[in-house]
Amino acid sequence: MAPKTCDACADERGRERVRHGTALFPVACYDTDLRQDPVSWHWHTELEAAVVKQGVAVFAVGQERFTVRQGEGILINSGVLHAVWSADGNGELQTGGAQSDDLQGGALQEGSAPSVRLWSAVFHARLVAGGFDSVFWQKYLQPLTADSARQCVLFHGAEPWHVQALQAVETVWESCARPAPGYEFEVREALSRLTLLLCRHHAPAQKSLPERSLREEERLKQMLRFIEKNYAAELTAAQIAQSARISESECLRCFRRTIGAPPSQYVKQLRVQKAAQLLAATGQGIAEIGALCGFQDASYFTKTFREAKGCTPSEFRRMNREGGAQ
Repeated sequence: MAPKTCDACADERGRERVRHGTALFPVACYDTDLRQDPVSWHWHTELEAAVVKQGVAVFAVGQERFTVRQGEGILINSGVLHAVWSADGNGELQTGGAQSDDLQGGALQEGSAPSVRLWSAVFHARLVAGGFDSVFWQKYLQPLTADSARQCVLFHGAEPWHVQALQAVETVWESCARPAPGYEFEVREALSRLTLLLCRHHAPAQKSLPERSLREEERLKQMLRFIEKNYAAELTAAQIAQSARISESECLRCFRRTIGAPPSQYVKQLRVQKAAQLLAATGQGIAEIGALCGFQDASYFTKTFREAKGCTPSEFRRMNREGGAQ
């Protein structure tokens, strides 16, 4: 089970539709260069444990932002809306000054810089628990995943157990990267050790998240799901708001509070990311890819792509096929 690059996209309920691992062994590991492939906003029922192997990353978890440096890590709980990008801003939506809320406006800048490498493992709680009628689920996993106020746990190495947790995550990743006979036992043992460390050293929050925050996150998930299904079509803030049955002004507030940008900027970034994936993986024409991703005007597609990626679509395709870094 070699590590892959994570391509986060949502299903009809707004949940990430990528299957992480298999039904028999529900865990998958990913090796991501966040400078080239920032991870867009998504959520999944699985837990996610990650270690920054190179550079500095920013994890957006709900409305919080966390800087995670090389050698540090994070655990993201089940069902939590999150995204991650390099600390220099590549992948982060920009909201400065005079930007318009028109879907044709705004710029997403990227410069040349070293890789920001992220190792992550996404796993279902049942891999550790074994089943919902087990003591492992009822005593450990269920209280952990049901704690809405414990959206994530940072491993900064400030305490000995942080180091142990980071070692457990790396064991999972390395076991999946070089699967020897019986590696499944090593992965499950390391995830069990990580779970036990969390339960021993990170006490549950004394109170849950405010009802307003939970309601807002659910609305945002609905809107992200709508955008994922319709990003190639013309979209307005009013249409996006209607998908969650809220007003346009509440939609704009919701996006700015959590994502940090208006929906127009999110749509534009998503279109560019989808186009980049098609450019790297297919031989389709550039104008055709632009149209498939919501850019009906080829020159505007090239302009927007260059602003986001620092190169034209044709240059991006050539560099990726040659194995070059942007």
